[in-house]
Amino acid sequence: MIGINEVIETNEMIHKLNLDVRTITMGISLLDCVGSDVKETCDKIYDKITSSAKNLVKVGNEISDKYGIPIVNKRISVTPIALVGGSVCKTEDDFIEIAKKLDEAANTCGVNFIGGYSALVSKGMTKADELLIRSIPKALACTGRVCSSVNTGSTKTGINMDAVKLLGEIILETAELTKDADSIGCAKFVVFCNAPDDNPFMAGAFHGVTEADRIINVGVSGPGVVKAAIEHARGKNFEVLCETIKKTAFKITRVGQLVAKEASERLGVPFGIIDLSLAPTPAVGDSVGEILEEIGLEYAGAPGTTAALAMLNDQVKKGGVMASSYVGGLSGAFIPVSEDQRMIDAVSAGALSLEKLEAMTCVCSVGLDMIAIPGDTKATTISGIIADEMALGMVNQKTTAVRLIPVIGKTVGDKAEFGGLLGYAPIMPVNQYACDAFINRGGRIPAPIHSFKN
Repeated sequence: MIGINEVIETNEMIHKLNLDVRTITMGISLLDCVGSDVKETCDKIYDKITSSAKNLVKVGNEISDKYGIPIVNKRISVTPIALVGGSVCKTEDDFIEIAKKLDEAANTCGVNFIGGYSALVSKGMTKADELLIRSIPKALACTGRVCSSVNTGSTKTGINMDAVKLLGEIILETAELTKDADSIGCAKFVVFCNAPDDNPFMAGAFHGVTEADRIINVGVSGPGVVKAAIEHARGKNFEVLCETIKKTAFKITRVGQLVAKEASERLGVPFGIIDLSLAPTPAVGDSVGEILEEIGLEYAGAPGTTAALAMLNDQVKKGGVMASSYVGGLSGAFIPVSEDQRMIDAVSAGALSLEKLEAMTCVCSVGLDMIAIPGDTKATTISGIIADEMALGMVNQKTTAVRLIPVIGKTVGDKAEFGGLLGYAPIMPVNQYACDAFINRGGRIPAPIHSFKN
């Protein structure tokens, strides 16, 4: 039985501490949408998405009104399009036609984003994979709601360095084609190692082939709630601090569980997972950076930051798995620069560098996320940064990702404006020493020895 004190506490978390359900994401399999040609495939894709998700936004709004819980985004993820279009798409333009149809379907359903314009190439690329990857810049430039991702590595297979090299070029091309909006196309593209099949967060969401025909995944968020809770543990030892974070994560996850179950029942779609990531926004008081400061750091990036983030991430997960039997996705703490005001402040103060962020990604949920870099950064340098992050994921058996935005026409000291939840970002300096010979070797970095589990 839920007591009145719990109701009051949850209400305060929502109205004063920025607790929200960040997204309800419907995953939809498109494997049965392959037609005899591109047009028939596009039509089948549109019909399945719009029939499956026609009530997604409506139901999300109804649940929000019923419980008073903000549900910020309603999204769709689909089967990686390189798999769906592989037998019918013979050119880059064929894949772009599918991207346009995805955008049209997302617009019809009224969702914020649709993810899954993706390829899985951790061991090698098919012709279809390569065509889709080469089409990404134009696809993201001509659509508004389509998000794209490429998985280039895994603990089991190693790192596909041919794909990593190509993606450095693709990111620069995407930046150039969307330079009139501070290269925002790159904000809709992410490179993964060990990408999960059930991630509800953009830009990396796709509906994995291991999933059911349709599924409901929910992502919750509550950095402000965690920060407020640990204020009461100020000056206390780590045992008290950890217990405080764990109990707070439990409460946040229960809110997500409630929304997920209700959405599943109303839509007649099975419940998949709760992703209990602490996903910040540019709003003051909704920041992972503020949590790190409350733990005892002057700024994110100060000595001790990686240890503090590791502890935070672990306690969030421990609290979450007690609240739901189906925790999945990414689940932990996100550290995007542009979407977190105190992370922006730390970069501006010189406390947080790209190298320190890379170290922090060893212990958090994602990786180098929403980081603006100079627009004249070389493609091989971008590929080198991707390779470093993929290696962290591969060796540590965790998901890592890279969402870099080389902002054309801007350099260190400037800032890029993205708007909305994407916020703004100071342009961060990048190591100027070359890695061309390393990137140009090509081939595949083998899986680490500890990948052999059989």
